[in-house]
Amino acid sequence: MHIELPEKRYYGIGEVAKAFNVNTSLIRFWEKEFDVLKPKKNAKGNRKFTPDDIKNLKFIYHLVKERGFTLEGAKTHLKEGKKQSLNTYEIIEKLEGVKAQLIKIKSQL
Repeated sequence: MHIELPEKRYYGIGEVAKAFNVNTSLIRFWEKEFDVLKPKKNAKGNRKFTPDDIKNLKFIYHLVKERGFTLEGAKTHLKEGKKQSLNTYEIIEKLEGVKAQLIKIKSQL
């Protein structure tokens, strides 16, 4: 899944939910369930996600929605083999980005 977000320091929960095509409640739920997600909260309680949080959300989305892991399975996968699986995921993500660019170039021809 290729996520299109502008280069910013912080992203609102609405932007993140729209980019992932999920409800904001799912993002809030994943924040409670997964320890790696730590968005900043302002005085009003609005969540602001950093690019590192977005990277972790992409990986969680990949595990839960694309590969079909349960929440418990995704938690243990993150804790045990995070480094190796994250490297594999980064390679897949880069290849999907290249594929999207090639499709864009093809459509322009």
